[in-house]
Amino acid sequence: MNQAPGHESRTTDVAIIGAGPVGLFSVFQCGMLGFHSTVIDVLDTAGGQCAALYPEKPIYDIPGYPSVMAMELIDRLLEQAAPFNPTYRLGHPVLRLQPTRPRPDGGNDGWRLEMPGGEAVTARAVIIAGGTGAFGPVRLPLPGVEAFEGKSVFYLVRRKGDLAGKRVVIAGGGDSAVDWAIALAGIAAKVWVVHRRDKFRAAPESVRKMHELAASGAIEMVIPYQMSGLEGSGGQLTAVKVATLDGVERSLPADVVLAFFGLVNNLGPIAEWGIALDEHRHIAVRPETCATNLPGVFAVGDIASYPGKLKLILSGFAEAAQAAHAIHPILNPDKALHFEYSTSKGLPGAK
Repeated sequence: MNQAPGHESRTTDVAIIGAGPVGLFSVFQCGMLGFHSTVIDVLDTAGGQCAALYPEKPIYDIPGYPSVMAMELIDRLLEQAAPFNPTYRLGHPVLRLQPTRPRPDGGNDGWRLEMPGGEAVTARAVIIAGGTGAFGPVRLPLPGVEAFEGKSVFYLVRRKGDLAGKRVVIAGGGDSAVDWAIALAGIAAKVWVVHRRDKFRAAPESVRKMHELAASGAIEMVIPYQMSGLEGSGGQLTAVKVATLDGVERSLPADVVLAFFGLVNNLGPIAEWGIALDEHRHIAVRPETCATNLPGVFAVGDIASYPGKLKLILSGFAEAAQAAHAIHPILNPDKALHFEYSTSKGLPGAK
């Protein structure tokens, strides 16, 4: 990976804010059109949430991959982008987005992306692929949880092998809870799934598979219960208390709790750049181009919003292609773009 050293300023064709899967695929799409990309991310490693929150979580809805680990997907995307020699500025938040040389028609000749320490990148176009902004997990709302966090209470799983032979309580009803229940069946010594109701906010096929594993005894469903207390000492759990709304209590002997109650997201400085947002504080874009209200600035992936939007990685991949093609007339106003398939065009410069 071409991680650039710190310099005061540099120029690039396209600045991509966000090194998650959609940001990385944007590098490929821009590269196929002959554009150099500089990728900027506040995290110190590429991959976004896939790398930071669930590198060993299986993903089931990537075309051509019946199942792929999140970090493996990131590795393949980095490999796919590598022939275009992108520049990476990781661990560097973008604080300000300023237009360069405004024109009488209301446009400008590019954008200056300012980072801490006086560093800046000037780009002809910008793609914001920042997921849903800065993120962090919703913490387990129990007294004394701080003593266990990072030791036996976790909000993400980096290596599922660390949970081999452990008694694991999974709390939550979304995709992460269901996917990890499936992934840890047969690896952990015991898996409980604690949820306050029998409806899950997860992919129907995954929910079906989880119930199938429960019927076989591979996992145990603890429904309708909520977490009510933790037992243990020195940061190490010995048991988890759960209770129904009617006050029926149980104690589950446990070594580890995985709490998946979602993420708290914050747009951070992006909200101050003058970009039009929708009622959910996502960036409003034109669906045919992924263009924002700022000339030459595009948004793709989960941060982008338009009618009928599906928050899927594959949707973000398609948006990356749309944005790259919409950028072509900005960088090459006098050159017509003749669409070609990669199977006939090949990689630029490839022999």
